[in-house]
Amino acid sequence: MPRDFLKGCHDTYDVVVIGSGLAGMTTANILGRAGHRVLLLEQHYKLGGLATWFRRPGSHIFDISLHGFPAGMLKSCRRYWNDEIASNIVQLKNIRFDNPMFSLTTTFNRDDFTRLLTTDFGVPAESVVNFFNTARSMNFYDDQSMTTQELFDKFFPGREDVVRLLMEPITYANGSTLEDPAITYGIVFSNFMAKGVFIYEGGTDDLVGKMHKELKANGVDCRIRCDVSKIDVGPRGVQAVEVNGRRIGCSAVISNSNLNATIFNLVGEDKFDKGFVEEARQVRLNNSSTQVYMAIKEGVEIDESTGDLLFSSTAPLFRTQALLSRDITSRTFSFYYPRTRPTAKRRHAIVSSTNARYEDWSGLNAEEYEASKEDLIETTLDALDKYVPNIRDQVDHVEAATPLTFQHYTKHLSGASFGTKFEGLGVSRALPEQIAGLYHAGSVGIIMSGWLGAINYGVIVANDVDQHLMQSAGSKVTAT
Repeated sequence: MPRDFLKGCHDTYDVVVIGSGLAGMTTANILGRAGHRVLLLEQHYKLGGLATWFRRPGSHIFDISLHGFPAGMLKSCRRYWNDEIASNIVQLKNIRFDNPMFSLTTTFNRDDFTRLLTTDFGVPAESVVNFFNTARSMNFYDDQSMTTQELFDKFFPGREDVVRLLMEPITYANGSTLEDPAITYGIVFSNFMAKGVFIYEGGTDDLVGKMHKELKANGVDCRIRCDVSKIDVGPRGVQAVEVNGRRIGCSAVISNSNLNATIFNLVGEDKFDKGFVEEARQVRLNNSSTQVYMAIKEGVEIDESTGDLLFSSTAPLFRTQALLSRDITSRTFSFYYPRTRPTAKRRHAIVSSTNARYEDWSGLNAEEYEASKEDLIETTLDALDKYVPNIRDQVDHVEAATPLTFQHYTKHLSGASFGTKFEGLGVSRALPEQIAGLYHAGSVGIIMSGWLGAINYGVIVANDVDQHLMQSAGSKVTAT
């Protein structure tokens, strides 16, 4: 008989969390710590969402998205997880840029950017200070009419080289474009530039393992291979979820699934106001990505001067369309040295990441698809050879992931790496106004993407749900 992954599950919980990305796990952890009965359901065979990893023979482990996040992760992990997790967050100090306009190394914080812009790029100090202060003052509710391109034109008119320095890593981090509202750039950039780029030492497998342990300690019932097919809604709001052929009752549901999938697939548009449905239909998915994973042979050492993160490009100018093109000119190389996993076997790995369009891959037949993946691998190795000479002689294993790969493993619509565009944030926040007890936490609006954005959005939603549950409990007591 097939295994029952819901064996021992209760018939009702206070909260059901659908999906175990960082937002889903954080929400579940906070609510479990607060004493609520929480069920966390994950359709995959391990927790983490896009914050995950995979293993290959030869003791090789690849992280899917452990490529850098702001210093704010320290505070968020310490407060909403535990000190053990926070203590493993360390700074990356060797961030490299190499393109036809400039080649440099930076610690990626405000002081070093100020030095580079005023000394190497010759920008007046007043312009630099005003730009940083403006970015730092941006918040979610600012006017969205100014685009990121207009922001740069205001402070650095005609300086395409400056735009490239300040924009390229943020596009990599959250899919931001020059055409998007300036706040979607400014908020993320100001978070990074405050103190630099950080990483979790120990790898995603260690992080998620420690998070799972903390979830269990706080009473959260975590279940894998549990694919929710429906959220049941009644006259008073959320009633239950249907998962693996079973109905489990609850007072609140937090979907860590894609926002569009939550509304149109799990709930159904007939349960919402027509005006809300039309607004939801206008929410655009963000782009996806391609990645090439390269395992280095045992005994081969890569000099750490090669960098931690390397933003490389052969394109003469920074252009959004060039970053999404199948004719790849820009790649971000993430170098994983043995210190990334100090308790594991001494291994080096390199991951190349590029933004991509789902439609460029979805229409290929099987033969074309495999040929395109092989071309992606070969062109990536060609590009990397400039920085790691004779790379082909040093790799032990190479494989590629495409938007279809991400869609397959995460069920993200179109393999969207960063959820939805910025207009998704308002729709996500309005869900409980439409259906009592229905919430969404995840990558919505590119200001809420990335590891820190996901965790912090999970915190916001957890507080909303906690208030909802307390009010509901109070109403029941009054009625009694």
